[in-house]
Amino acid sequence: MEYKMELTPEQLAILNGEKGETMAKVLKTLVLYGEAFGATKMVPVTGEMGHLVTSFGLGVMKPVYELMDKLIADGCVSKQKFSVDPKPLDKNVPSDPIKNLVFKKFMYSAQESYDKQLADLGLLNSDAYTCTCYMDEVGNKPKKGDVLSWAESSAVVYANSVLGARCNRNSGIIELFGSICGFVPYFGLLTDEGRKATWVVELKVTKKPEAQVLGSAIGMKVMEEVPYVKGLTDWIGTELNGDATAYLKDFGAATASNGAVGLYHIAGLTPEAVEQGESLIADGVKTYVIDDAELERVKASYPVIWKNKDATPKLCFVGCPHLSYAQLTEWTNNVSDALKQNGRTKVSVPTVFTAAPGVVKKFREDKELSAKLDATGVVLSYICPLMYMNNPLAEKMPVITCSNKLRTYTSARYYTSAEILDIITKGVK
Repeated sequence: MEYKMELTPEQLAILNGEKGETMAKVLKTLVLYGEAFGATKMVPVTGEMGHLVTSFGLGVMKPVYELMDKLIADGCVSKQKFSVDPKPLDKNVPSDPIKNLVFKKFMYSAQESYDKQLADLGLLNSDAYTCTCYMDEVGNKPKKGDVLSWAESSAVVYANSVLGARCNRNSGIIELFGSICGFVPYFGLLTDEGRKATWVVELKVTKKPEAQVLGSAIGMKVMEEVPYVKGLTDWIGTELNGDATAYLKDFGAATASNGAVGLYHIAGLTPEAVEQGESLIADGVKTYVIDDAELERVKASYPVIWKNKDATPKLCFVGCPHLSYAQLTEWTNNVSDALKQNGRTKVSVPTVFTAAPGVVKKFREDKELSAKLDATGVVLSYICPLMYMNNPLAEKMPVITCSNKLRTYTSARYYTSAEILDIITKGVK
């Protein structure tokens, strides 16, 4: 078969079966995928670890499990250790017998066997289930310039933008194939040209924008293009410290889910914007001005798809993407303090904070902080709220969240972080 892109002797040998039929098919899939997007060549994956988006053992995904068995049997396992998105189940998260039956017997019936397949393919460890694999507590933080083979949208946009790594918005399985053969097609966000901004976003606001709403506004405007944001450092500073990176984590997830952003530049803050400045802006750039009124317009546009829009919330999720250790600590203190101010001891809405297993472990090691959270009635979990909400029974529940990603993909209703804190600590009217 003739290929359009330039291939090395090593890659051609693999395609010709030097490493077996299965490996040849893996690389051929990547080559054809790349050619569909105009890739000119295949380049090595240089990041130390991979990340898989498919973490859930849905019973209907039999072709995926058959593929995994074939890969394992033929020795086509990942060249890198990898992390994977969060698990969908946790017995500590509020549920009921009927929901549990649907989860375990019908939806995620293959979870246990799939977890074993992931381990055999190269899973980093049993705690490596999180959408925020780049947290220090997880250990999968790419370096600037690393070429990655990832698919999780919130992790891809963070790695590209905040860390300066290079990764396209791949699909599930494609990202695993890249980790298995060690090559990815060279196009899009891997190229210098593909990383140039085609939108300039000018912030003209009078207060710090809610990360989730600002990201949503930009994502819906620019879609899959690259924005260059001016004026945000007035509110989050010019250092990529814990507060700034937590803000950008949530901001980026909203740009990626409400649009399809895989990379953004923040003037004076993110690595490439600091190094290259406005030379990152492409010719013919479009401009989007965001002021207070525009943010209010965007937030007001979110649909409420509850059957009863005045229903009392039955569940609240905070942490999609997973919370950082600093965010988890801040939420714990804020909830505890607000409850005391309002003369309450427990949250008025069953509430779940989610974080990576490593972050949860670190948090639990602080006995005083851990006890403070437990006293509020909030549940701390490692699960994926989105996978929980995909249960058709959970989907009918009036669930609230401060995650624009969860709001976009499920029936959950969006409120800002301040509004969520108010609702769960004052009581539902």
